[in-house]
Amino acid sequence: MSLAPRAVLVHRTTEYEELLARHGTHGQAAFFLAARGRSVDPVRERHERSHRALAEVAGAVPLTWRQTRVERADLDRFLFGPEDVVVVVGQDGLVANAAKYLDGQPVIGIDADPGRNAGVLVRHRADRARRLLPYAVGAGATVDELTMVEAVTDDAQRLLALNEIYVGPRGHQTARYTLDLDATAVPPEPQASSGVLVGTGTGATGWLRSLWEQRSSALALPSPVDARLAWFVREAWPSPTTGTSRVEGLLDPGQGLRLTVESDRLVAFGDGVESDALDLTWGQTVRLSVAGPRLRLVH
Repeated sequence: MSLAPRAVLVHRTTEYEELLARHGTHGQAAFFLAARGRSVDPVRERHERSHRALAEVAGAVPLTWRQTRVERADLDRFLFGPEDVVVVVGQDGLVANAAKYLDGQPVIGIDADPGRNAGVLVRHRADRARRLLPYAVGAGATVDELTMVEAVTDDAQRLLALNEIYVGPRGHQTARYTLDLDATAVPPEPQASSGVLVGTGTGATGWLRSLWEQRSSALALPSPVDARLAWFVREAWPSPTTGTSRVEGLLDPGQGLRLTVESDRLVAFGDGVESDALDLTWGQTVRLSVAGPRLRLVH
């Protein structure tokens, strides 16, 4: 017998809850902010809007379904099932945080605070959840299959991301490595930089785009559904042993960007989540390419 669908409501701790955890009471939090010329009221109002949205979505789950909630900090310990419908209630970035732990489940993005988010990934309001939930498991559901990026090391560690993967130093040191591209006749190039960013068309609306604009790049950035990636080397500089001739490009399906580490330690992390990183040591190689899984985002 097949299981009934399960609605998994993904949310994050609000700024107001973080203030209460730090200061203990509303009054102490208000005093802390007031001493810095700020009011606690807008923070509490955003908290209340987020919780109203979460409650409205929870109340819209069909009675025959199961439901559960998972906070962003617990995503790496939560086991998603094939029958899940993932409902992200929050910001665009929260969809990216959840994406790496999914395997084909439909995702509904609910904007918990309309007007403060771009709405690239959280496309719906909470009052649409009652219609969207059964629609997501129906035969006629339409989804955008968004490209993801993966990093795989030579000892089989793997990392997925929806927006981008950064490879570089954990602090402000110099990253040293040799950069190589699959299926090209151009020889590998030793480089020294502040890191390498490889991202998707979804990521092209964020960190990747900032690098693209900063250097006035002529690259045509991919769209979210394009099976291509863009990559940029951050602040590469020349020396007698390092070059700067290969600092940006595109990766087609099946093509990879390889970095062989020549520093004591580098890290690779996805979508800004430094706590879930791959540690890379001297001589280790990591390959970045288009991932097989895609994020299935419901229209």
